[in-house]
Amino acid sequence: MSTIVKTILLLTASNVFMTFAWYGHLKNLADRPWIVAALISWGIALFEYLLQVPANRIGFTALSLPQLKILQEVITLTVFVPFAVIYMRQSLRLDFLWAGLCLVGAVFFIFRDGSGGAH
Repeated sequence: MSTIVKTILLLTASNVFMTFAWYGHLKNLADRPWIVAALISWGIALFEYLLQVPANRIGFTALSLPQLKILQEVITLTVFVPFAVIYMRQSLRLDFLWAGLCLVGAVFFIFRDGSGGAH
């Protein structure tokens, strides 16, 4: 499996945990004190970091830091939109498409020079 594929898979799994840690409490723990939500979110975030740190270390062997960051942002939006629509029952908005197109532009500009892993 290529370095970039490993990075994408680990960052995707990491982002699933991150999204639940950041926003899941709004649905599941709305009736609980904020400190309870914070502690549970912190516990979920531990799993995010257990995936995110190796993903970034692996990815940094083949990608520059800006490339790694833009990749993570694209993955974040890719995970967030289904989470927002399916899990949180938010309406699908055209703004998600526009945000995605902006990220496509970001990907183009950050990857266009072909320097790859130049640090």
